[in-house]
This record gives sequence, structure tokens and C-alpha cells, in this order.
Amino acid sequence: MRLYLLALNPTDSVTEGFLPAAARLGLDVTVLTDQPDAHRASYPDIEILPCDVRDFRAVVTRISTHHRPDAVFTNSDHLQTQAALAAAYFGLPGKDWRATLRCKDKAEMRRRLADAGLDTVWSTELTGPTALPDAPYPCVVKPREGVASEDVVLVDTAEDLVTRSKEIFDRRPGTVLVVEEYLPGELHTLETLGDGKTRHVLGGFHTELSPPPYFIEERLTFVPAHPEPVVEQVLAQLDALGVGFGACHTEFVVHEGRARLIEVNYRAIGDQCDLLLARLLEIPLFEHILQAHLGEPLPADLGARRDGAARLDYPCAERPGSLTDAPTATELTLDGVHLTYRPLRATGERHALYGTNRDYLGVLRATGTDQPTVDRVAADFLAGLRWDIQP
Repeated sequence: MRLYLLALNPTDSVTEGFLPAAARLGLDVTVLTDQPDAHRASYPDIEILPCDVRDFRAVVTRISTHHRPDAVFTNSDHLQTQAALAAAYFGLPGKDWRATLRCKDKAEMRRRLADAGLDTVWSTELTGPTALPDAPYPCVVKPREGVASEDVVLVDTAEDLVTRSKEIFDRRPGTVLVVEEYLPGELHTLETLGDGKTRHVLGGFHTELSPPPYFIEERLTFVPAHPEPVVEQVLAQLDALGVGFGACHTEFVVHEGRARLIEVNYRAIGDQCDLLLARLLEIPLFEHILQAHLGEPLPADLGARRDGAARLDYPCAERPGSLTDAPTATELTLDGVHLTYRPLRATGERHALYGTNRDYLGVLRATGTDQPTVDRVAADFLAGLRWDIQP
């Protein structure tokens, strides 16, 4: 059976998750990408074909002139609609392209939820720097189709909005920004997996953010089960968006018992959280996701382990400059807590200070069975690490 995997840049989810899972399932894999050299360097034994993967027509043509597909899949935020359209063209299982578009387009997501009577958030779209004196400040400014906290910023006044939006438009000509009211509450995620008929809730995370005006995710702590009323509210909103096939990573805030969506990423959670989930829950997570796209039903019971505790920490650069010394990759077990540290920035690289996830220096995954012990061991391990950044 042949799996076509659409990708932009190489990611840990694909390199360490989906490709090994495809091999275990005995699938023939063809990667379609607009960055073939980067992927060949990451996994030289996989068939890689150059393709303008942002254009669904190019994807359809590339597949039609190659081997017959059994599944078309992507874990990229940017390529979900293209993969969905290509799968539909070939009559294969996949996500509804309308649902992928509603999730990717943050303004359309707001309109859809409002039309369904589930939530109304004040929001508007900008194509250039504009003062909105009547907006309900503070507001959040973000690219309509952005990811990973890139160019997401809190603004307190109309003047601040003009300044911040101009900075973003200068960096990203032609982009469209969404300005929306700030939603108070603790930030959480819900991780789901479905085959179109059966939907499993895998748990979620509590997310700790950097101080405003930015929204960098600095730590995620695993939550085995959110309160049932909260889960019901989130799932109802996902249903309104048409989400129910494959993996989905949903970010939401809870304030006074009310769950309100921040964004829906219609793919598996990234930044190595998916790798942690597979280990923590002791399930073949990546295989399940691929099998759904092959048309195989999910088991009624995934057999997930429910006594696990975990967290992820993302040490961030605090100033611009060149990274001259940093910890290397490490894996060990301390006091029953399994620790996996991976660097995310190579020594010798020079970077600005971005105010986004691009400031990450590394990621620490910690799993165990007791949250206080996991927290203590992770904190002690991080306290012993050092990064040297020179101007």
C-alpha cells in the first residue's frame, strides 16, 4: 500500500513519528515536498519527489503521474486542505476539505462558531495597518492562517494596534491579520483521534505562556481528563466545524466554567508533544492516525494507559546572538521519571529574538506516574543546563 505524505520543512512528528510508523505498517511511502533537499538529508532512504504542495492541483498531478495512492496524508498545518482535496479526488478516506479550511482560517472559524450559536467573539480582518478605536481592547493580533505563536501579539490601544500590525505587514507582505477580543482564562489543549465514526479523547495539556504581549508556550503539563462539561463544550464546537477524522489538536481557554476556542490545529500536536503522548499512553498513536487515513476503523478501546504524568519544557533564548555552547541530546531515568532532552538550535547559529516559538533552544520531555515527582525531577534537570549566547 502506498502512502503519499505532503510536507514543507522536515519535522520531528514526521521524522520520528509517522515515517517509523509507516515502516512498521509495511507501507510504501512517497514524500511530496517543496523542500526535497532538506528531506533527503533527514531520511535518504525514503522516496522524495519535488512538488508545489501548496497547490492541490500540483499534488493531484504529481500523484496521477506516479504510483496509485492508497492514502494521502499530511501533518502540516499549511497543507491540510490540499491533502483533503487530493484524497477526495482519488476517492480515498480523508478530512472534509471544508473543515480543514474552517480550522486553518481563524476568521472563518469564528464565523462558523457564531453561525452555529456556540460562541461569538468580536473579531475583524485587516489587510493593512488600521486604527480600530472602537475595538474592545485589549485585543489579540495574529495572522489569519498563522501557526506556532508567529506574529501573535497583545495590543492595548488603537495606536498600539497600528504599530504592531505595521511591523507584521512589513515582515509578511500580503498577509491578512485577524484582530479579536482577548479571551481570559487558563489555556488548555484537547487531543482527539477519530475515524469519522469513532472519536477518542486522548487527554490534553495545561499550557503556561510567556508574559504578554507575546504568547510563547513555555511549558505543557499533561491533563489525563479535563472536566466533562468542558470536554463536552469543546467537542460541540469541533462538531460545528466538522472536525472528526484523524488527529486534532485544539487550544482553548476556560473562564468561569466556559470553554472558548483559541484555535484548532487539525493535525497531531507538534513540538514533540505527540512523541510524548505515544510513550505516555503506551499506544501506537502514529500508526492509528495513518490507519484511519487508510480507511481502517479505530478500535473501540485504544487501551491507553491512564496513570501517567508528564510535562514538556521549552527553554527559550532571552537575548539575540550566537549560541556558542549548549547541552547535547540526553536520555535518562531519574527517580522513576524518564527524561528526554533534545536541542532545537545548533551551536554556532545566530538568531534574533523573535518573541515566538522560534526562540526555543531545546525541549525536555518528562514522563512518570506522579506529577509532583515529574515536576521536581524536570525542574532539577533544567536547573543544571546552561546555554551561552554571545552578542
